[in-house]
Amino acid sequence: MGSDQANQTPYYITTPIYYVNDRPHIGHCYTTLIADVAARAQRLVGRDVFFLTGTDEHAEKVSKTAAENNKTPYEWATINADRFKAAFEFMNFSNDDFVRTTEDRHKEKASAYIKQLLDQGDIELGDYEGWYDPSQEEYLTEMVAKEHEYNSPVTGKPLEKRVEQNYFFRLDNYQSWLEEQFANDAVNILPSARKNEVLGRLKQGLMKVPVSRKIKEGDADWGIKMPGDDSHRIYVWIEALCNYLTTVDTVERNKYWDGEVTHLMAKDILWFHAIIWPAMLHALGKEPPKTVYAHAYWIAEGTKMSKSLGNFIEIDLLQAYAEKYSLDAVRWFLTTQGPLGANDADFAHARFIEVYNADLANSIGNSTSRVGNMVHKYFDGTVPATCNGEFGFPDGSSLQTALKALENAGKAVDDPTRTYNFQEFINEATTNATDALAKVDLETMLDSARSIVRYVDDFISYCAPFTLAKQLDTLDDGTHALQSILYSCAEALRIASLLLSPAMPEKMAELWRNWNCNHLTDPNDPNSPFVAPLAELAQWGGPHAIKVGQTIAKGDALFMRADGNEPAPEPAAV
Repeated sequence: MGSDQANQTPYYITTPIYYVNDRPHIGHCYTTLIADVAARAQRLVGRDVFFLTGTDEHAEKVSKTAAENNKTPYEWATINADRFKAAFEFMNFSNDDFVRTTEDRHKEKASAYIKQLLDQGDIELGDYEGWYDPSQEEYLTEMVAKEHEYNSPVTGKPLEKRVEQNYFFRLDNYQSWLEEQFANDAVNILPSARKNEVLGRLKQGLMKVPVSRKIKEGDADWGIKMPGDDSHRIYVWIEALCNYLTTVDTVERNKYWDGEVTHLMAKDILWFHAIIWPAMLHALGKEPPKTVYAHAYWIAEGTKMSKSLGNFIEIDLLQAYAEKYSLDAVRWFLTTQGPLGANDADFAHARFIEVYNADLANSIGNSTSRVGNMVHKYFDGTVPATCNGEFGFPDGSSLQTALKALENAGKAVDDPTRTYNFQEFINEATTNATDALAKVDLETMLDSARSIVRYVDDFISYCAPFTLAKQLDTLDDGTHALQSILYSCAEALRIASLLLSPAMPEKMAELWRNWNCNHLTDPNDPNSPFVAPLAELAQWGGPHAIKVGQTIAKGDALFMRADGNEPAPEPAAV
């Protein structure tokens, strides 16, 4: 098995905490889904996992939007925080906590961290003149502002020239330390294209960064004030970054920060997470995150999403797709087709149907359905015997018997000396999956699982157990051959389902219920913990393997084939 299976270091994975200025959309759900799949997979391999998400509530524009909606900032933040919680519950995310930056547990610790930096001279008072992006609540260097013609790199809206008195974090003092972290991958920025972007910008040199905002007359009482100076508020971005630490800075949870920390986010906020946050942590005497992963963006039907076009894919559209094709189908599409790499990804209906049919209906759904149906048809739904999963020549009598049945039926056999070794193939696939997980390469991880399904499908096509079943009375050892073939297919699919479960927990739990795999987890709760780590669960013929006498119900197909001519689902009217 992969090296990560022996890694018992606690694993801590985070999403950004999301602005509570509007409803959640596909971008929020995608980042959190990636974190969820990674967290579930790490739990599967046996690690102690903590998965955090939440909302960033002290933004300047929250108070402005609240006033426009005749709400207090906290009321407006609560309305949208609840929307995020509801969306994440619908998406079946397994986060261990949901932090709101308006909670005292966050505010008190964030304030204490800033005070420590003040006391030790890492934060100092000074004057600032520079470019500010009000749409992102972010200060930009002159070079970045000029590069984007003094418009926001994210929204394209004009930047503002601001002259303010601020407290500053001496980021410039940590240039050489950061360069060293990136050189030895102590802080590993992924994917590699994102690392190159950070290194290129780092070469321009680091400056002091503002960590406070001078309170002006008429400002809403919103945000955390600077320790010892009530005339300043902590800049929302600096305070927000602290959530990753405030949430686990307790006696019970400290082990997670001391373990392996992975921060997930979209590419637009990489600089804060890859440069400013690690430097702040180092100044606080804390270890930096091990991995900072910044994915690209979704587009919709080939067009960049924007509020002006009104084409944002919001949670209600994802719900419509889930209602028609199942939630796990939506999770699968987003996970395997999403912009986890350096390039943007397109949420297009035609592509969704193509992937749904190819990966789910025709592959995973069809394979589990026909194996279950054959066990039901030929052995009354009860597993009659086990097999070591080895089919070869000259000793592989089961395979030779199956080929003899094909010959008797007058059907050609392609390459009559082909061999199959299920144990060997599955061990390699499981190793590939866990190695990919260590790099947050979820597409490769899940394709390793699908490779087992493809292996089963190829084996069935080659040895044709349905042809063999018609000739059991005329072949020596025919019944044993059929038993061996079907057991090997079922056991291989059981192991594949384990690797598929982080992306599709509900559908794999349904399979386990149909196949009476009650020895893996609680079959009635797709979010229940596994009874053992993957290395033990995936052991062929091991304590958690399919047993003689185990019943396999016929069951409905996990995924019904979709009609590509049907129109895309539409959100329910609000």
